[in-house]
Amino acid sequence: MGRAFGFVGTIIVMAVGMYIYSIQLKNVSAPGGGSTPAGTANIVGVKNDLISIANAERGYYATEQKYASLDELISGKYITIERQRPPYTYDAETTSNGFRVTATRDSAGGPAQLWIDETMQVQSSN
Repeated sequence: MGRAFGFVGTIIVMAVGMYIYSIQLKNVSAPGGGSTPAGTANIVGVKNDLISIANAERGYYATEQKYASLDELISGKYITIERQRPPYTYDAETTSNGFRVTATRDSAGGPAQLWIDETMQVQSSN
C-alpha cells in the first residue's frame, strides 16, 4: 500500500510540475544572454533543466520524505541532466523544509544566476 501511495504521489507531483512548466514556458524571457538565438536557446535550456531538477526534488521528497543533493538525484536516476550547461553550472542546496537549485554563470554575460526553489518559480539575477 505504501509503495502505491508513493507512486501516486510521484505522479501527482510530476503532473503539477508539468503544469507549472507549461505556464513558465509561455512566459519565457531571456534577459542578458538572450540577445542572440543561441543565447536565448541556452537560457531556455537552463530554465528547463532547473524545472526538471526541481521536479526530481519533489519526486524524491514524495518517496524519501527528504530533499536530495544533486549527486543523490543523479546517482538515484531521478535526473539525467549533467551538472552543467556551459557557461552555467548547477548546484542544489537542501533543508528539511525545502530546496534551492542554482545555475551560476562562470563567464561574463547575463544573467549571472538563475534559481528555482520549492515554489517552482524560476528567478534570475541580472
